[in-house]
Amino acid sequence: MTDHQSEHPRSSGYSEQDVQREVTELQEKSETAARLFDIRRIIGGLFVLYGVIVTIVGITDDDATIDKAEGININLWTGLGMLLLGLFFLAWLKLRPAAPPPPVEPGSVPGEEPKG
Repeated sequence: MTDHQSEHPRSSGYSEQDVQREVTELQEKSETAARLFDIRRIIGGLFVLYGVIVTIVGITDDDATIDKAEGININLWTGLGMLLLGLFFLAWLKLRPAAPPPPVEPGSVPGEEPKG
């Protein structure tokens, strides 16, 4: 075998630096998407939204509605509970953000087995 046969053919025209730069850009986009769609953000946001709506309904309930629940303003208490739970999830997200993935060693491609 000659040295020419052992090398990989380069038909795409991309250098190793181009590929590495592209991989880095895709990783950054992936990390941003992972933080954006963190389940704690979605759950917390929905609970806060629904909590505000149910709390407003509880504040505006009339006496007949409260009497149906044996004198307890169930909408108000449920709305406040949902609001607190949503705020808990958002505070948890703020205090303990998602851990970033481990850094990629220069010259290696993620998902590829190390040589050697």
